[in-house]
Amino acid sequence: MAGLIERMSLVIKSKLSKLLDRAEDPAETLDYSYEQQRQLLQNVKRGIADVATSKKRLQLQTDKLEQSLVKLDTQARDAVAAGREDLARQALERKALAQQQLQGLDGQIEQLAAQQDKLATSEKQLAAKIEAFKSQKEVIKAQYSAAEAQVRIGEAATGIGEQMADTGLAIERAQDKTEQMQARAGAVEELIAAGTLEDFTAGNQSQLDRELEQISAGRQVDAELEALKAEVGAGGEKKELEQ
Repeated sequence: MAGLIERMSLVIKSKLSKLLDRAEDPAETLDYSYEQQRQLLQNVKRGIADVATSKKRLQLQTDKLEQSLVKLDTQARDAVAAGREDLARQALERKALAQQQLQGLDGQIEQLAAQQDKLATSEKQLAAKIEAFKSQKEVIKAQYSAAEAQVRIGEAATGIGEQMADTGLAIERAQDKTEQMQARAGAVEELIAAGTLEDFTAGNQSQLDRELEQISAGRQVDAELEALKAEVGAGGEKKELEQ
């Protein structure tokens, strides 16, 4: 049972593969693949923009912390000058915390800058590949169109195409019918000549009537010929007597 199911699955897959192969248009497939690659390139560009935006935000936070460091340092000095060591300590503690945050931000900014550079390099490489694929795609499409046209011309010339095959069968059937009609016409003529069939285009006369008429016409011609001979002979004798 398992073997039968596997065979059925194989047959179905092979049939589907043939159907898909017949339905697949290489030009459409190449265009779709090109559009997918362009979409991927746009995603990479958006990723670069997102990284750059995040890096800029961190840089703004860094600027604020640096300004805060200067302010806290000034406050600590002013507190010491005023004899307020407790306020000076608080200012220095906040300064130390800000310095730690600043160091962390600097590290994050460096990481984002490295990611941005990496993405920019990948974007350039991908753009170059897509441009090369675009040129190759157009060449392949042109070659496929030329090959397809050549196949159609060859099929039309040899009659192996589906439409030309139907046309060839129609021509063959027409020739067969023509030959049959010609043979039938010849047979009818032979039968009419032999008297087996009557020629209804000759009126109400039968074959016998026509043959009798031919005999009568022949006798009439013979009689007129004899009369002419006699007349011509009599005229010659008369001329001799007059001389």
